[in-house]
Order: sequence, then C-alpha cells, then structure tokens
Amino acid sequence: MKVGALSAAWSAQPLEEVLKYFAEAGLDTIEIGTGNYPGNAHCDPFELKGSKSKRQDFLAMIADHGLEISAFSCHGNPLHPNKKIATEHHDVWRATCDLAQQCEVTCVNGFSGLPGGGPDDKVPNWITAPWPEDHLEALEYQWEVAVEYWKRENDYADKCGVNFCFEMHPNFLVYNPETLIKLREQCGDRMCANFDPSHLWWQGMDPASAVRWLQQHGEVIQHVHAKDVAIYDWNARVNGVLDTKHYGDELNRSWIFRTLGYGHDQLEWNELISTLRMCGYDGPLSIEHEDSLMTANEGFEKAVAFLQEVVIKEAPGEMTWA
Repeated sequence: MKVGALSAAWSAQPLEEVLKYFAEAGLDTIEIGTGNYPGNAHCDPFELKGSKSKRQDFLAMIADHGLEISAFSCHGNPLHPNKKIATEHHDVWRATCDLAQQCEVTCVNGFSGLPGGGPDDKVPNWITAPWPEDHLEALEYQWEVAVEYWKRENDYADKCGVNFCFEMHPNFLVYNPETLIKLREQCGDRMCANFDPSHLWWQGMDPASAVRWLQQHGEVIQHVHAKDVAIYDWNARVNGVLDTKHYGDELNRSWIFRTLGYGHDQLEWNELISTLRMCGYDGPLSIEHEDSLMTANEGFEKAVAFLQEVVIKEAPGEMTWA
C-alpha cells in the first residue's frame, strides 16, 4: 500500500509547492482535483487534455518530486435537476476521463449524483424512508434517471480505460455498499468505490465489514480515502446522526470529520487496513483533510504520522510457521 493525499485543501498554493510539501512529508502519491466541488486549482482537465506540452510539463513536475497520481477527483452532481449544473458537472467528468486516459491514471473519483424527486423538481431530493408512498415513488424515479445516465457513462469510462470510483456519501443516491452495488450491477463494472470510511462510521456502519461485503462483488474498491470522523454521543443520543447544523458548529453537532486518530484509535484503523489487504486491496491510502479543528498542515502532518504506523507497505512474507 502507498500513502498519499488529496491536494484540494492547499488549493491556494501552487501545485509545485504542494508537491514539495507532500514529498518532504514522505508521501508516495497525490490525488488531484479537476473541477466541480474539489475545484481545479492544480489541474484544469480541459486545458491539459488539449495540450501535449502542458500535459508533459504537469506529469514531469509530479514525477520530479517522486510522486505519482493515485486519482483525479471531480466530485459533483451530474444528475442535478438544474440542467445547467448537471451539464457543467458532466462536462468536467468527461474531460477528466479523457485526461486520465492520456495520463494513464485509472481512477476518477466522485459522487453518484442525486436527481430531484420528479421531472419538475428544481433541487435534489435525498430519500431516507419508503413511506409515505410518494417518497418511494420519487426514489424509483431517481433510480431510473441514475441508471440511464451511468449506463452510458460506464461505457465512456470503459472506452477511456478508467474506473469511476464513487464515494458513498449521504445526500447522494449512492451512500452505502448496497446502493453502490445496485448501481454497479445495473450499469457496469467500471462503477467502483473510492472507499471513505468516515462516511460509513458517521452513518453507524463498520467499514471493515463493508470492505468484506463489497469484495464479494468483485474488485469494487479501487481507491481509499484516509479520513476519520468523531461521533459525539452526547449530541447523537438526543438527535441522532442526521445533522444539518453547519460544520463549524462543532460543539452542537452529532459528528464532525477529524484527522486520523482523532475519531477512531489505532486498533480500529489496524483492523480496517488489515481487512483491505485480506480482501486484495493494495492501492493508495489518500489523506483527505476536512478537520475543522485544525489547520490543513497540522491535520495533514498528524495524519501522515498516524498512517505511517498503520499502513502495510511490504508484500506478505513466507509463512514459515505453517
């Protein structure tokens, strides 16, 4: 396994400075945003895919710092009922696929998207229960929209030789292992996972169990985010974990994203990393900084130190005891 990080938290700095910082921290890989929610401060896919010289300079800069690209990330909502937003997010996704093919990057990370509850809706609608019945009817409509779109995009990803790696995240149609596999089975094997355990812990799931379940369905997990979350039981016991308070209202929220080790201890991360290896995953562990109690640098440096303790880098040795 390799240790890396998503560069989006350092979007205000030039890419070369971020690469130097990551390399000095001992990273192996970098995940780079190409637009939509992560922004494209470090990589404009429309510009790079259209210029061989700029693309060569971009790749050389990364290689010169001893890093490789683990994934391009273009998290957005191409199923948005606002057609302008949907088209913009779709165009970034397609351009990212094109660039990934040119750069020999096999993972493009993002969200499944979320339609409205019906053809006349103006905003997305996340359905969390099957009753009253009109909610279930809305959910059925959303799946029809999603399957039609992602079937076509699975073909495009296949043509480019890339996997689209969904983050399972509430407020999107794919938010847990079951919904991911449902989409994959209906749309194609290019529909994979960027496995972020923080989103599962937040919803009350066990990430190690989720890894085992997903791997029964093939090589689903193609990329992993190293991000933690803390559940604050004194709030969750009263109001549950469906929390719409601003992320900055840390004291009153039921949960917040944390840097590694500040939500779950080393033993739990050891179990997750070991389970990933048992299930055949040997790819990057990409740190995503979203801890509102720390600066990006402090959160990142703590995460690197923590991850270097739990990551399994070498191939298993000979089993001399059996």
